[in-house]
Amino acid sequence: MGKKKSAPQTKDPDDKKGKGKLKPANAILVRHILCEKHAKIMEAMKELKEEKVPFNKVAEKYSEDKAKAGGSLGWMNRGSMVGTFQDAAFALEPSTVTSPNYTDPPVKTNFGYHIIMVEGRK
Repeated sequence: MGKKKSAPQTKDPDDKKGKGKLKPANAILVRHILCEKHAKIMEAMKELKEEKVPFNKVAEKYSEDKAKAGGSLGWMNRGSMVGTFQDAAFALEPSTVTSPNYTDPPVKTNFGYHIIMVEGRK
């Protein structure tokens, strides 16, 4: 009987949640790189993918908006972002600027092309 009691402790806590499934969130800590031109956003994507430059450094170099300081938009609530941007951002797993999980391909909105990453969810 003692073995049966210890079995749940050894079980992976993520098994119940399902692999790869995100917890529901109403807000995300988000960064992005925004470029008006597709060619420019693809240059930024190349630096992220091939040269492994940290996300915040690529944002400082390429982003064409007020979030140029590392691409941070801060905490954004669900409903406060453009539809396609919001959908893509809330679908991302949180990550760090040095090992980012970002939208690939970039997301197109009426503002231009975005590479989006999320640092936190709540």
